[in-house]
Amino acid sequence: MGYTITEKILMAHTDKKDIAPGEFISAKLDFCLGNDITAPIAIHEFKRIGATKVFDRKKIGLIPDHFTPAKDMKSANQAKILADFAEEYNIPNYFEIGKMGVEHALLPERAIVKPGELIIGADSHTCTYGALGAFSCGVGSTDLAAAFATGECWFRVPEQIKFIYKGKLSKWVTGKDLILYTIGEIGVDGALYKTMEFTGEVIRKLPMDDRLSMCNMAIEAGAKNGIIEPDEITRKYVKEAMKKYKPEISSFKEYQSDKDARYSQVIEYDVSKIEPIVSAPHLPSNARSVRKFKDVKVDQVVIGSCTNGRISDLRIAAKILKGKRIKPWVRLIVLPATQQVYLDAVKEGLAKIFIQAGGIFSTPSCGPCLGGHLGILGEGEVAIATTNRNFVGRMGHPKSEVYLSNPAVAAASAIKGKITSPEVVE
Repeated sequence: MGYTITEKILMAHTDKKDIAPGEFISAKLDFCLGNDITAPIAIHEFKRIGATKVFDRKKIGLIPDHFTPAKDMKSANQAKILADFAEEYNIPNYFEIGKMGVEHALLPERAIVKPGELIIGADSHTCTYGALGAFSCGVGSTDLAAAFATGECWFRVPEQIKFIYKGKLSKWVTGKDLILYTIGEIGVDGALYKTMEFTGEVIRKLPMDDRLSMCNMAIEAGAKNGIIEPDEITRKYVKEAMKKYKPEISSFKEYQSDKDARYSQVIEYDVSKIEPIVSAPHLPSNARSVRKFKDVKVDQVVIGSCTNGRISDLRIAAKILKGKRIKPWVRLIVLPATQQVYLDAVKEGLAKIFIQAGGIFSTPSCGPCLGGHLGILGEGEVAIATTNRNFVGRMGHPKSEVYLSNPAVAAASAIKGKITSPEVVE
């Protein structure tokens, strides 16, 4: 019996010759990360256990992206804990304002995480890096503290589900729509503590940004990790990032699933039947075609996040918004995922399109996605966002509502002031 890509990566980071779902293992880490919410707890526990040095200062990332620029004294103190720890242990992968980006966009962009690696982060959307062909997952802050000290983490080897996508994507359908549709089909616990391995002819043609979106939301189906086998698109993306940011690195390890690998399930979808998807409150699994939403007025539109804040996402939204104006009661907030994304948006004239349409740009940040700041909803307000969660109170008041969509649907909805298919405003 063969192994999946996930099982091969996990096994390669242990001294084991065999591995099986359900088995508990301790594995060596290639990288571990925390943000301004989770890392302070990890740092506190690191000190409480008496640790005096980190396992490898170059394999730790501290990214203050949730409440920065600091919105109040409490958030300022949280960020300061990261800054002080980074200075004390000379950690190079600490990103202050001006260099900072949303962690799950910043690390792939800068080739800090790569194919074949084993990565943990004290943030549930750490599963994003599976798009590169890495094993990555979220952990608790106490696990992160132990990882800072030892460079290892424990795992239960997950069962594997293979998702095969066939057919041809319709216009305006993206990786975001594929994952929303999938979650709608299997539910928010449909892949509980399992691997979601995405494959098929459609995945092999998907751009890297779409793959990152899909793996980012694997956790919304309860998955331990999402993953896609590396191919030429992966190699091109990673090599370009290494050339720009990590020229001292010239190679990385790739793994592929064996043909006789074991899966608990194999699920196939014909994507030609999928239209742009919107997930209604208060679960990502409340997913259906945008056409089925009639007269849902929106007060706020958010384009950004670790799911859809990359330059390709802004290009899609700008294509819809160019030469048009949003409704006067709509707040359109654009949060580029990194400083580089913002620079590219300025160079390409996208920033001008958003501003002339009536939108605003904010600094790279998680912003309102987690109810942080830069766009909190009031009582009774409705938002459509390119973010990844729409739980009760996720973006502010518990009596507000959040709908999830791709960037094209979000932009079209800003123009019409209600949830709208992009084809209506083309």
